[in-house]
Formats: sequence, structure tokens, C-alpha cells
Amino acid sequence: MEGNNKGINWSVLWKSDDWMSVWIGFLILFVALAGFTMSLPKWKWVAGGSFEGMLSGWTTKVEAIATEAEGKNEAAVKEQAAALKAALDGKDRKAIADAATKYEAAAKAVQDKDFQKKAAKLASDIKGGAGSTAGKVFSGDNMLKALKLLIVLGILGVIGVAFMGMPVGKFIAGFPVIFILSCVAYFLSENDIIKYYGLEVVFWALIFGLLISNIFGIPDWLKAAIKTEYFIKIGLVLLGAEVLFGSIVKLGAYGIIQSVLVVLVVFYFCLWIARKIGLDDEFASILGTSVSICGVSAAIAAGGAVKGDPKKISHAISLVLLCAVPMLIFMPLIAKWSGMSPAVAGAWIGGTIDTTGAVVAAGEIAGPQAMQVAVVVKMVQNVLIGLVAFLLAIWFVLKGQSATGEKPGLMEIWVRFPKFVLGFVVASIIFSFFVSDADAKAVTSFTKGIRGWWFTMAFLCIGLDTKFKELVAMGGGKPAVVFLITQAFNILFTLVIAWLLFSGAVFPAPTF
Repeated sequence: MEGNNKGINWSVLWKSDDWMSVWIGFLILFVALAGFTMSLPKWKWVAGGSFEGMLSGWTTKVEAIATEAEGKNEAAVKEQAAALKAALDGKDRKAIADAATKYEAAAKAVQDKDFQKKAAKLASDIKGGAGSTAGKVFSGDNMLKALKLLIVLGILGVIGVAFMGMPVGKFIAGFPVIFILSCVAYFLSENDIIKYYGLEVVFWALIFGLLISNIFGIPDWLKAAIKTEYFIKIGLVLLGAEVLFGSIVKLGAYGIIQSVLVVLVVFYFCLWIARKIGLDDEFASILGTSVSICGVSAAIAAGGAVKGDPKKISHAISLVLLCAVPMLIFMPLIAKWSGMSPAVAGAWIGGTIDTTGAVVAAGEIAGPQAMQVAVVVKMVQNVLIGLVAFLLAIWFVLKGQSATGEKPGLMEIWVRFPKFVLGFVVASIIFSFFVSDADAKAVTSFTKGIRGWWFTMAFLCIGLDTKFKELVAMGGGKPAVVFLITQAFNILFTLVIAWLLFSGAVFPAPTF
């Protein structure tokens, strides 16, 4: 408790992971804002078979560029395009990468901006594909970057663990294992084929954790490094810097109306279904918030607000991630098959799929404009995390104290309010209104990568801390039933709202 009859217990400011995640998150943001960043390891790789399958398509595009260059009297581009085609015919990846680099330099000197952009992008695609090998991922330089990152994240983790009074030695012993397993998840997720299907790194991290936990078990020395909530809360504070209020303006009133309607209606529907089935309000609130807002982040926030059982939060997160995979594959395909407009498809995808990474992946399949709308819709919903957490805290205080006849106290609401959400909101305000666009973009381009590592380690820890038999036993399968019914309702309801607001059939279609 942060408050009691004797006053405020100030030690929670450094002894709880809620507050410690805020301090670590802001330390990372302000250090980055001061210009101290680091180069992160790169994990992208294209297998030999996949690369050879790309060659014919690239050759055709290079030939078209050469023809266009001749018509525009761009002799240098034509010459380098011919050299690049010869390299492509030879199928040697190093020769192709070298030729693409020279071709890119020639393309950047072109005066025609449209032609320059098209030619340079093709060069970048070919160079990236040719240079993205497994050998490069495991090169000394890239592994040194990974080692430096391990040290930095480890130090930040140790700072928090030490302040919170947890065993530092055991954390230091186990943390490298958490990091290395996360590296394996990154390596697998960054393969071009897996990336195409949108199976993001957090999905693999969760799967690895589940397999290890349920097949081999977790040794005691590793358990001290499994800090799910601490890791994910740091990531959520960093996410606040990326959710800028200006994004809401791009979507206008339509996006706000959709987000508010979906959150209110879907959350209430989940609560209603849960009560019908016999699930408690605590679990229903965590599930309802995760489905109606943004999955993992919302589940953590709701769990903090209602003082939820960590097992229930982990259960909800597992359901979110497992359900996101078929949704990100089939929803954009349905949108294309049915002839949905990009705006409707984007609003539908962004309003229903429960992880930001999966939203981006599904949006890419649906098309560039659909992805833009989907991401902004998801960001608008993300902004509502703090408000919903605050309202849940008030509701559960009133629920608990009305049963005893005591008058609800403001201090109890403050105790229940998840403090990392406060960090999320403050970070969003600072980077929306007090940091220039250029500085915000420079900082978040780095912290987004760091946030990805905290999230990946957190999802790995969720898997390591979860037993399948416990998932099945928890609530007798009722949570999964409630989640799936609510998600089905969410998909249909959000589709109707997205069509009404974004199709132009009822209201003027928004422009982007």
C-alpha cells in the first residue's frame, strides 16, 4: 500500500516495478534525447533459395529502368543498370551487392525526382536482399553490437532489480539466457519468408518460452531473471514517446468516434458474456480491455488497475498473441477479396487486431494506404489506455468498498492506478508538445528498437512462466471462450462501424 493511516510509503517509488519501469523508461528516453544512442544488431536475412527466386523479378525491373534511363538521357544510370543486370545473371550475392551500390549512387544523381526515387528504391531493395545473409548476421561486428546491447540492457535491468530489493546475483546469472533466447527469436522472425507472413518476433519469443517451460521446465537459477511485468512496463513507457497526439488529428473525428465506440461497446459485451458464463469481473475486465483496445499493453494496464492475478494477465496475453496470427493473415485477404476500400480495410484491421506489430503486418498485406489508416487507428486506441485504466481503478475501488459500506477513498484509487501508464501518458505529452518533430523522430527511431527488445524479453518470460496445464485449468476454459466470442463480436461490430464512417456511403469519406 502506498497510503495508510500513518501517511505515504515513499519507498514504493523505487521498490515497485510500476514506478521503477517509469524511471528506467525515462532514463532511456532522456539519454537518447541528449544524443547518446547505440547501433543495434541487425537480424534480417534472406536464404539462398529465396534470394534466387527474387532474381528474375529484379532483372525485369532493372531492364525497365535501363530502358527508361536511355529515354531520359541518363547515361550513368543506363551503364550501371547494365552492370547490375550482368551481376544478377551471374547470381553471385557479393557481386550483386557491389553492382547495386554503384547503381544506387548513379540513381541518386538523377534530376528527375520521380525517376530518381524509383531507381534508388530498386537499388536499395536489391542491395538489401543481396547483403542480408545469415553470415552477415553472425559476423563479428554484428555480434559485438549484440554483446554491447546485452551489457546495456543488463545494467538497466540490474539497476531496477537492485532498487527493488531482489537477488541481483541470480538475475545476472539468468539474464544472458533471456537475452540469447530473444536473439534466436529475432533471427527467426527476420527471415524474409517468415517476415512476409507477419509472424513477428514477440510471437516466436512466446512460442520458445512455452516450449521450454512445458517440455524442459525452468531451473531455479533462471527464475530470478524472468521479470515479465518489469520488462514489459519499461517497453510501454517507451511506447508513449511514439504515440503522438498529432496522429489523432490525421484521422480526425472518424477515428476518435470509432475508437471510443469500439472500446465502450466491445468492453461491455465482454463483461456481459463473462458474467453469463460465470467468469469474475476481474478476469472479464482484463480480457475486455485487451480485446477492445490494444491487446498486450491494455491487458497489463487493466491488470494493474484491478490488482489482477499475474496468471490471469499472462493468460490474456497468450490468448491475444495466439489469436492475432490467424487474424493478421485472413483479415487483409478478406478485405482484398471483398473489394473493401483501403480506408475501411485499414480502420477495420486497426480496430480489431490486438497487437501493433500484427496491425502493421496485416496493413502491409492490405496495401500502403490501408496500413497508414490501420496504424493511426491503433494509435488512437492506444491513447485510451490511460483513461480506461483510471476508470477501472475507480470502478474496482467502488465495487470493493461498497460491499463493506466504507466510503471510497482517493488514495485507494491512486494505489490501484498503474503508474507505468502515467509514464506512458507523460512521455506521449512530452514528445507531442515539447520536443521538435525532428528530435522526436531521431529519438524514437532508436528507442523503438530498444522497446522491441524489452517487449521480446517480456513475451519470452510470459512463455517461460506459463504451463499449458495451468492455461487449461484456469477458469475451466471459460476465459478462452469469453475471449473468442468477444473477438468475433469485435470483428463484426468494428467492420460495421468502419464501413459507416470510412466508406463514404453514409458520411463524406475522409482523405489521407
